[in-house]
Amino acid sequence: MLIATLVLTLLGLVLGGLLGLAAKYFATGEDDPMMKEIEQMLPGSQCGQCGFPGCTPAAEAIASGNADVTCCPPGGRALAENLARLLDIDLSTLGDSPEPQLATINETLCTGCTRCYKACPTDAIVGASKQIHVVVSKACTGCSQCMEACPEDCISLTTQPVTLERWHWSKPEAA
Repeated sequence: MLIATLVLTLLGLVLGGLLGLAAKYFATGEDDPMMKEIEQMLPGSQCGQCGFPGCTPAAEAIASGNADVTCCPPGGRALAENLARLLDIDLSTLGDSPEPQLATINETLCTGCTRCYKACPTDAIVGASKQIHVVVSKACTGCSQCMEACPEDCISLTTQPVTLERWHWSKPEAA
């Protein structure tokens, strides 16, 4: 019993040491702290509306200057302004950010097949099998994955209505 305990302890120490050496030897380098901060600011919905497969590649592209700070439609104008402030970029030179889209379901065409809410990455669609589904607007990122999954073509993307949170007064042009 004592020999087995000693063998397992020695085995654990040797393998742990080898893992530590492998971590140092195969390290890919330090992560960019600016990229990590940008990634934390992004919505994290992995919707792909920006043209990147997720928020981490989008953050890398924004940090390296390969993507505009206005590339994230779910983040909207507020995110673009925060990113521009962080990166010390003049937002007025980049133009308008794309309008955030919101999925809406036409209840008269919905058969309750459940394919849309299975495809939704943010669980913004609520419903049950053979019942009408509804989109929770606060959770929807407008990624259009539900629209592609719907066999009934009852889902459409519309521009989100202007609210006090989304309203932006553009600067007047010089005369």
